Order: sequence, then C-alpha cells, then structure tokens
Amino acid sequence: MAKHIKLAAEKREKAGKGVSRALRRENRIPAVIYGDGKEPVTISLPAKDVNVEYNKGHMSTHLADIDLGGEKHMCLARDIQLDPVKDFVLHVDFLRVTPKTKINVNVPVHFINEEASPGLDTGGVLNIVRHEVELICPATHIPEFVEVDLTGYEQGDSVKSDRVALPKGATFAISDRDFTFATIVAPRRIIDDEETGGDAEVVGDGEAAEADE
Repeated sequence: MAKHIKLAAEKREKAGKGVSRALRRENRIPAVIYGDGKEPVTISLPAKDVNVEYNKGHMSTHLADIDLGGEKHMCLARDIQLDPVKDFVLHVDFLRVTPKTKINVNVPVHFINEEASPGLDTGGVLNIVRHEVELICPATHIPEFVEVDLTGYEQGDSVKSDRVALPKGATFAISDRDFTFATIVAPRRIIDDEETGGDAEVVGDGEAAEADE
C-alpha cells in the first residue's frame, strides 16, 4: 500500500510569477491541486516540509494528505519543478486521487537472491538494464519497489518481464511484449603475458546489454 505524507497548506487567491516569487521569499512553495472532476485549487506549502519530503526520494510515489484549512485532499505529486542550480523545489502539481484512481508511475527495481544465481556464483556479472520500471496501478496501492528474483539464472541468461511477479492490481505499462530487466554476462578476463607476447589485454563477452525501447 502506498505510504502517506502529511502537509499543511494555505490557499492563495492569486497566481503568477510575481506572487510565486513573493511566496518563495516567505519560505513557502506555490502549488496547485487538480483532478477528480473538481476545480483546481491554488495553494502554498512550507518550503522546508516540501523539500524534506522531496529529498527522501519518494515524493512521487507516496500519497500526500494535504490539509487545507481543515479540508482534506488526498493527492499525488505529478509534476515537481526544481531550481536548475540549487535543486530545491519551486512548484508542485498535485493530482487528487481516490481508491478508484489508476495512474502510471515509475518505481525502483530491486534485485534479490544474487547468491542463488549459478551464473553470478561462478563469476558472472549482473548487467542491469532497468533500475526502475513504469507500472499502471491504483493510486492508493503504489508499491515501494518491484523485486526481481535472480534464483537459477545462468551466464548468458536474460531476466525478462514475464518472470517478474507484480503486486496485486499492478501491471507493466509496456504490455505488448516481454522486456529485459537484466542480463547475466560472462566475466571479462585478462590474457597473461605468455599469451600476448608480453602485453596483457582484456577480453571476454561481458559487454553491456542495450535496454529495450
């Protein structure tokens, strides 16, 4: 189930660059709440609270419970604008969600049971093609990550999406084909001086695989 963050907001009656700059000088961040067939609401949030949540790395996958003067809004951050130099949050667009809302979201990929892969156990190299994957899932049940089990994979094997189990209610956004998460490649090896006439060289087939488009 998706985790929640709590934010206290204030309504702002005006929009525009001048208003946004004035808010930032007051250590507040302009934002907007939209969606669910309702009128958009322009708000501001404490800059410290928003940047703390952003720096945790999960702001786009954790639901935000926004308290706007006692009125509760369950939202998900869908567009986070950052300062191009200092990398702090300038503006956030929040999408209203309900248990029926389905969204596309990118979640991290975690590889498990490397010790149970014969290919890795004999010196192979895990070449990761996808560090995250796009899912379609209920907004209230966004998984923290997708686990890819490496048990049984040999050198030369590709770890395909059809072998990856997803949480209930989630599907891959790419649905028209299997795609690659990782490959187990043979290790590169060094030819010693006797084989090369004195100059060692690196050879082998441990080349990086290209990601599926």
